[in-house]
Amino acid sequence: MGRALVALQPRSNQQTKTIRGKTYLVLVGCTMTMDANYDDLIKDFPPALKRISEVNRQRIFWQVSIVEQNVKPGGRVVDLGAGAVPFMGLCQKLGYKTTIVDDFGDDTYVEVASVLQTYRDIGVDVRNEDMFAPGFSLGAPGSVDLVTTHDSMEHWHNSPKGLFKHIWQTLTPGGVLWIGVPNAVNLRKRITVPFGVGSWSQMRDWYEQETFRGHVREPVVADLHYIAKDVGARRHEVIGRNWLGYRHPSSFVRAITSVIDAPMRVFPGLCSDLYLIAHKG
Repeated sequence: MGRALVALQPRSNQQTKTIRGKTYLVLVGCTMTMDANYDDLIKDFPPALKRISEVNRQRIFWQVSIVEQNVKPGGRVVDLGAGAVPFMGLCQKLGYKTTIVDDFGDDTYVEVASVLQTYRDIGVDVRNEDMFAPGFSLGAPGSVDLVTTHDSMEHWHNSPKGLFKHIWQTLTPGGVLWIGVPNAVNLRKRITVPFGVGSWSQMRDWYEQETFRGHVREPVVADLHYIAKDVGARRHEVIGRNWLGYRHPSSFVRAITSVIDAPMRVFPGLCSDLYLIAHKG
């Protein structure tokens, strides 16, 4: 797949630039495109994480676009369960005040100390914490513009109800809680589960590991509406995307995904990835 473009109206500190028929987002006073900023950020990543970052380039650019649409440059953005992916690092380079929170307990994070230091060096607040520990806080009420968590909530053994209530208090008026999760009943699972294919994780990942860190509960569309109602969202939407198809090792599946992705977004409940975007009044 080719590198994605950021389809946005430029903010006051940005402008668009067309290069060989393709439009890129550029910071005013800076010659770096979004691609160049991303390349600069990940250039010294360990090989495995760099490969993951390349595969997820389109997705991360889309995530940045959602931040751009909801938070002015200079706003505070927090990513819970962020891991070492470059989402917040890119947002920091684009002028946001960013924080990532994670316990970095997965085996994949063993070799990312240098990556986390890179994030710190550009100003990202990296917090190695358990977000469910007593006393955990994101700050004073009304101090955060957007809190997000992607591909993390389905791993949580604790109920997120209390955490989300705290997040809602820390959001500014008009702030956003943005949750991204895999869909428990996407189209692929609806087709393959009757044939015995579609388990959340491998047996060895659960049985052979001392601590299971796989998917505990994958949500559905109704679950995200439930969360929005529970936190008291003034307005919210649930949207679908199909990033799993674009990242599939099969070129055939990737090609099919590029064709059916847009039509499937009309029916989020069929998509591989679900997103709740909840706005505080």
